[in-house]
Amino acid sequence: MAGQLKEVRNRIKSTQSTQQITKAMKMVSAAKLRRAQDAITQMRPYARKLQDMLSNIISSLEGDMNLALADQRTVNNVLFIVVTSDRGLCGGYNANLVKMTRATIAEKYPTQNITIWNIGKKGYESLTKLGFNTNADFKDIFLNLKFETVQAAAKAAMKAFENKEFDAIEIVYSEFKNAATQEYKSEPFLPIPKMEKKANAKKTDFIFEPQKEALVAKLMPKILNTQLFKAVLDANASEHGARMTAMDKASENANELLKSLKISYNRARQAAITTELTEIVSGAAALNG
Repeated sequence: MAGQLKEVRNRIKSTQSTQQITKAMKMVSAAKLRRAQDAITQMRPYARKLQDMLSNIISSLEGDMNLALADQRTVNNVLFIVVTSDRGLCGGYNANLVKMTRATIAEKYPTQNITIWNIGKKGYESLTKLGFNTNADFKDIFLNLKFETVQAAAKAAMKAFENKEFDAIEIVYSEFKNAATQEYKSEPFLPIPKMEKKANAKKTDFIFEPQKEALVAKLMPKILNTQLFKAVLDANASEHGARMTAMDKASENANELLKSLKISYNRARQAAITTELTEIVSGAAALNG
């Protein structure tokens, strides 16, 4: 009986220690989430407007320009830029991104040659184990998250597309909604998609200053850099939100487990006391007998 009490006491202490860790991690993630949320909230409208502007301009051109980054060709080689986290303990966040990547490949590119560039260590580890052709050149971006480091990855992707190493490039990431909700997305990066023309819509007549060749050539890389940076900022906020939610649930589960363990401890302690009293009474009765 004494051994059982000691075992329950050890489990209670272990659970309390774990709960302290999960509460501390929740507080750290909450602090980081606020900064990450502010960054993506300020960035998102700007990035979306730039992307719409670029797609609209590309759609309005009459084909008299040779735009390498908008070149629609037969898709044989596909590049996926998968944005995950460097650390775990964030629920199903990384697993859902890997699942989204595999589902997109199976649905859209079942026979094409797939290459994966990873931003984040967890995605690199998981997708490498699954047998995909992965690249780790940019997996440590979150160690120094700023526009210049993400821009280097975007420029490398654009150069590979222009050199026809890849015929299509997609970004897989999680779009931040709120602390408890992330939307896992796969969106095209290259070639630049054209906006669908609405029925009976008037053609937009743009006036280009300077010449459209110089303007579009300068504008396209900047907007694509911004698009990838927005995806990384979205993923950064989503990671902290997922981790904060996971640690909150873990703390709640620890509370429930502590209640159950304390009840078990009290029952075992009561049974031990009852046994000792019975032994004392029986011994006294035997002496009086």
